[in-house]
Amino acid sequence: MGYRPGRRLKKAAIGTGVVLLLAGLNAPAAIGFAEEQYHEYRISRPGYQAQYGSWQVQDTPDSYRLNAIHATLLHTGKVLLIAGSGNDEEQFDAGTFRTILWDPQKNSYEEIPTPADLFCAGHTQLADGRLLVAGGTARYELLDGDVERAGGRMLVKNEDPDKSVRLKKGTGFIAPSGLVYRTTAAVTVPAAEKKAAKRGKAVVTAAEANVFVEAEEDGRGYVQDRQAQYAVEGLAGKDADNVYGMAQKLSMDKQDFQGIKDTFEFDPVEERYVRVDPMDKARWYPTLVTLPDGKVLSVSGLDESGEILYGDNEVYDPETKKWAEAPNRYFPTYPALFLTEGGKLFYSGANAGYGPADRGRKPGIWDLKDNSFTTVPGITDPDQLETAGSLLLPPAQDQKVMVLGGGGVGESAKSTPRTSIIDLTKDEPAYEDGPSLPQGTRYLNSVIMPDDTVFTSGGSEDYRGRGDSDIKKAQFYDPGTNTFTPAADPEVGRNYHSEAVLLPDGRVATFGSDSLFGDKANTRPGTFEKRIEIFTPPYLHRADDATRLKIGAGPERPERGREATYEVEGARRVAKARLIRPGSVTHVTDVEQRSIQLDVEKSAGKVTVTVPEDPSLVPPGWYMLFVADGKGVPSEAKWVHVP
Repeated sequence: MGYRPGRRLKKAAIGTGVVLLLAGLNAPAAIGFAEEQYHEYRISRPGYQAQYGSWQVQDTPDSYRLNAIHATLLHTGKVLLIAGSGNDEEQFDAGTFRTILWDPQKNSYEEIPTPADLFCAGHTQLADGRLLVAGGTARYELLDGDVERAGGRMLVKNEDPDKSVRLKKGTGFIAPSGLVYRTTAAVTVPAAEKKAAKRGKAVVTAAEANVFVEAEEDGRGYVQDRQAQYAVEGLAGKDADNVYGMAQKLSMDKQDFQGIKDTFEFDPVEERYVRVDPMDKARWYPTLVTLPDGKVLSVSGLDESGEILYGDNEVYDPETKKWAEAPNRYFPTYPALFLTEGGKLFYSGANAGYGPADRGRKPGIWDLKDNSFTTVPGITDPDQLETAGSLLLPPAQDQKVMVLGGGGVGESAKSTPRTSIIDLTKDEPAYEDGPSLPQGTRYLNSVIMPDDTVFTSGGSEDYRGRGDSDIKKAQFYDPGTNTFTPAADPEVGRNYHSEAVLLPDGRVATFGSDSLFGDKANTRPGTFEKRIEIFTPPYLHRADDATRLKIGAGPERPERGREATYEVEGARRVAKARLIRPGSVTHVTDVEQRSIQLDVEKSAGKVTVTVPEDPSLVPPGWYMLFVADGKGVPSEAKWVHVP
């Protein structure tokens, strides 16, 4: 009976033997050992697992362990784990960028050649099932005290209307004093814009592009603290007049991470990255969100100079594989933007941090058609939305968004147990407090389950697990009762750079964690958590494999607004059917996952469902079709493609 994942248990006397051991040994070590043995015994009992579920750490070969920064479930059933340089500057300097493709069913692994540093990129699944990955890392940050060469943003101008100019990496910009600053990346500046004036004299507007430059040599002697114009090394005559640089200052202040423009589609069938046209703006920490027409909006990020993009958004067309300008609106990095019915985007307020503390932090509704933004009130602890989790609660038709936990801006020690819920169907939507988490929590991962609950796990109370503050707890949220109930405790702590995704068999896989320190006193550097741990929910421990619902033959491409019939073993016991969009998560941000309620008709051995017509409710793409019985036990998923 039931789903029985393996768990390595030490052979020891338990039950009555544990009591005798505790009574006979008056030593803390012995008592602790006995308590641990009893705990292992207790959590392995069928009754416990049927109520709370169970965890299992996967056996992953050392050669395939990586710093999982991004995790996406593909329609092949495999999970794409992207590290890029994995927040490891030595890997970045060596040009070692990694991606692993993991098959949960076989627990097999494959190394995928990774063409650029996709560390802290944005990603979302396209309508055809490919994964769009945009942005990443051009350069690691340099903290105060570590900066040896003055540097900063150089605004490159081109006043020539007849041609663009491309400056290679290492091009020198010469200050009026003769000091030279060199570009850290190549830069292309378009031709200037030329318009005819009323009296026949043309007006030329210089084109501009940004690039980061740093001094040729170490030392404070290269610091420039006022605006100046810089000549471009190697240019002469009219070219030298037309092309030049402008910089406000070049300093030895902290230098942030820098983004790249590179864009790729990962093909889940060929299992390889395919380069497409780059974005117009370099981005590090961007959010990508699918729109009703299948295009993808790219929002926010740090640019090639390490500065926050103040509203320069763009949209990707999968048909042309090109980017175009999108409505200008500012958000902090990795903003949580959810597509709502009617096509508007809801900004939950959750974000991953970079940007001013007093700008772009208020939740609201963004209408792309007229670029209006309506703030919504009611959020508790509004100063603690950084590193918060948020999701569109199941079913998606209810149009309710939940925010869970979060912390103060930057390296703040603040964290909140607050959850808040907003009903976007109301005339004047406002957040209302939900049930509190057990304690203040940052980096909480939340996964929508086939039984309409939300599984939440991990997180830490302090910034990046500081002070050994990882929270090895998990719980279920039930939208119907608006309550949390406890789940089994994970073995592995998860904080910054962690992810969780629902698997097609109904389990949840968790990855990553990047603690700042490795001890409670914060004296030893932390190490990246490379283990994969899988949670088997209570419903699978209650399941009888012989009678569990099974979806058989039926259309792979159900049409919108039309009925689709599937063979189902146990069809008469089907209580609900759901389409669940597969997870694509990084930095506790997964704006794509959603669960859509389907109308159900049952007959002997068959179930007929109807997919809603509205593409703002059901964006085009691949989905997992689940059916569940009256006890909430789901089938394994059948993959279907909503065109």
